[in-house]
Amino acid sequence: TPATPPAAASGEGDKPAATGLAGRPAKPGPGRGAGMVIGVLDTGIWPESASFAKKMPAPATWRGTCQTGVAFVAEHCNGKIVGARYFADSWLADGGSVPEGEFLSPRDASGHGTHTASTAAGLPISNVTIDGRRFGPVSGVAPDAQIAVYKVLWGGMGYDADIIAGIDAAVADGVQVINFSIGSQLGDWEANTPIGIAFLNATLSGVFVAASAGNTGIVSGAISNAAPWVTTVGAAVTNLDEATIKLGDGTKLVGGSLDALPGGDARPMVFGDQAGSPDLGAVYCEPGSLDAAKIKGKVVACALSDTFASAAEVKEKGGAAMVLFDPVGNYRVNSIYNFPVVYLPTEKQAGTLFNYLMRHPTDAKASVRTGGDGSSVPGVPSVADFSSTGPDKVTLGVFKPDLVAPGSDIIAAVSPAGNFGRQYDAYSGTSMASPYVAGAAAILHATHPDWSPGRIASALRTTATDTVGTSSPLDQGSGFINLAGATDPGLVIEPTAAELVAFSETAEPDGKELNLPAISLREYDGTRPVTLTRTLTNVGTARETYRSSVFGLTGMKVTVSPASVTLAPGKSATVTITVRRGSAPWDRYVTGSITWHGRTHTARIPVAARPWGIAARPYADDGEEFARMTNGAFGQVQPGFTGPLAGRSTGYTPMQRESYSIPAGVYGGVFDPKASGVKKVDFTVPANTAGIIVEANTDDPNTNLDLYLYKGDTLIYSSDRYWTSAEQAYKFLPEPGRYTAYVFAQVPGGPVVDVDLGYAIVGRNAKYAGATLTLPSTAERNQGFNFTLKPKKPLAEGDFWAYTEYSTNGTVVPGNLVYTQQSSWQ
Repeated sequence: TPATPPAAASGEGDKPAATGLAGRPAKPGPGRGAGMVIGVLDTGIWPESASFAKKMPAPATWRGTCQTGVAFVAEHCNGKIVGARYFADSWLADGGSVPEGEFLSPRDASGHGTHTASTAAGLPISNVTIDGRRFGPVSGVAPDAQIAVYKVLWGGMGYDADIIAGIDAAVADGVQVINFSIGSQLGDWEANTPIGIAFLNATLSGVFVAASAGNTGIVSGAISNAAPWVTTVGAAVTNLDEATIKLGDGTKLVGGSLDALPGGDARPMVFGDQAGSPDLGAVYCEPGSLDAAKIKGKVVACALSDTFASAAEVKEKGGAAMVLFDPVGNYRVNSIYNFPVVYLPTEKQAGTLFNYLMRHPTDAKASVRTGGDGSSVPGVPSVADFSSTGPDKVTLGVFKPDLVAPGSDIIAAVSPAGNFGRQYDAYSGTSMASPYVAGAAAILHATHPDWSPGRIASALRTTATDTVGTSSPLDQGSGFINLAGATDPGLVIEPTAAELVAFSETAEPDGKELNLPAISLREYDGTRPVTLTRTLTNVGTARETYRSSVFGLTGMKVTVSPASVTLAPGKSATVTITVRRGSAPWDRYVTGSITWHGRTHTARIPVAARPWGIAARPYADDGEEFARMTNGAFGQVQPGFTGPLAGRSTGYTPMQRESYSIPAGVYGGVFDPKASGVKKVDFTVPANTAGIIVEANTDDPNTNLDLYLYKGDTLIYSSDRYWTSAEQAYKFLPEPGRYTAYVFAQVPGGPVVDVDLGYAIVGRNAKYAGATLTLPSTAERNQGFNFTLKPKKPLAEGDFWAYTEYSTNGTVVPGNLVYTQQSSWQ
């Protein structure tokens, strides 16, 4: 059983602020969440934090309790923490105890729950100090709201049964808002999960639910908590927190840092792998791996692993600063190391740094300073690269994420037990963004006590603003939270309870007809119009006329009828929205919005539509098009339309082959276009090209090749994730222009690597060697059919490529890139 923890002393300046921004006493009120209780389902809370140091009476509607346990007594529920419970029955039944280091009580061992609770409703703190450095003031979004703690995670994990028990308890206790910064790896895998149904019951009971979207931005569609009655929150970068490293050759790399950096003149720089024992993990600067004599006073470059352990090793051995890099790229996430650390998150930066160090093994230099040129992100606010993006891969017609909120480098209260004794620390994640929205919802509920959870959600979404760098709702949802606008949205669009219940009772629900403030058409039939309705309700105080307009949605034909509506306060009107594909591309998302403009209010809903051509995809356009490339001897198509079917092909063109000998570079190197061990080959892609396919292979099984396809400085495709001597990169319907393929011998099997490079540029309207396309005369939506594309004459040795195209009732649907060899027909 863990011992009762010491009451860690607050850092310098970690005291509740007594005045408002103008210097006058801050009075409790609805604009600060007074009277609201936010239920936080998480890892518990550290009750001694200054962020919760206020005695407050419980609201009249509060029905909860203060459950005591290890290191948690009744006095810890001081009113600011109005109640606390813990749920560990499943843990105890499964293993007999909670994980080592945990407290069998509402006390937080890790810091995650304390951080989310203080982000939502922590008291204003005038000046937070971490490891002796001042980081300025912090405050919860709704500092007058109260916190109810529901500890459902133990060692960072939880069972569904315990979580559902926590949700049900929060509703029974009388919370108005729930924050759920918990998700599943790679997002939801089914609709209407038991946890989702528990949140539906909470919503029907009048409780607003905010939940994190997940931190799997590397792949699209990995959305957690995607139920339509949950407000699913992505993360935005709102603080640059940049740092710049200038290499000895003048190259500047802009990364991130939350630490004090030395600045000044360049210092000697060394790669950890060259300054210690490779067998002990010197490449990662692992504990005990570095030689103090080789790094003292130097900037040390370390590959990403256990970053805090690496920083401690460099600090202990006398290094001046540490530069972290990840050879395959990673998310932009900063931490406070209490030591000069700069993090370079991108694969391109890693390649530049690594290869500079390889060229300068004994005379590398670098300076590190705080600040940058803004190039580390598109701007602020911008969608964080780790934030999970849409579409919802599980359910058609449901739009996720709903919006984004601050979630990068967020400083808030934590548990000293899990954070090096710190009372405050910087965390990043959609877990940090969700409580921001929960706090905002508490303010809206306090300001508008009669608003339902659906109205609150609509107000937050229809008033959100575009982020910098993208306006795609697949990334930002409705946009960046705008609390000031949400307090007076003019219009709301909310589903009825009956709609939500019906959705929850359907095995394979489609949410496009739900009265939600968004339109998602992930796999619609592009040969037919789609008709939807939305009901608009005036929640303002005056009669107002709203006129609709359509933005974006290039190529599509979208109409709203009636085009304008006039509504008195409290009145509603239903509009019909008709969506036609028009000239929009098949199997590609087109995004935009519909906005209703009034005299004093504006309400915007995002629209994302992708017509299903030859294959359904549960992710965005950045994912692999597995069905796009197929074998001509046994091709298969899964159409998204129904009707008569015809097709044509270009016939087959041979893949061109060239042989190259690449002098070996660094064994286990990191890619950079200028690195040794790289072969560069340029291609010109003309207009109306169906596809470009590039392949690289070697007969040496001891060589690992990587292949990169660029257009200018933009990476189009990378084939570098697995050890293989054969790689392929491609682009379907590429833009015309100059393309470059880079073949990289990442692990050379000898001093020279012999590589065979093949490429095919397939014209969309070209006529190559004749081939016969055999396919059925009709197509039915979601019913796969087989086809063959047989050469009319025997083919020469080697690989051949072709393009097929289909049509139905005069509508052309782009088809497949088809490959074959003569052996397939013998």
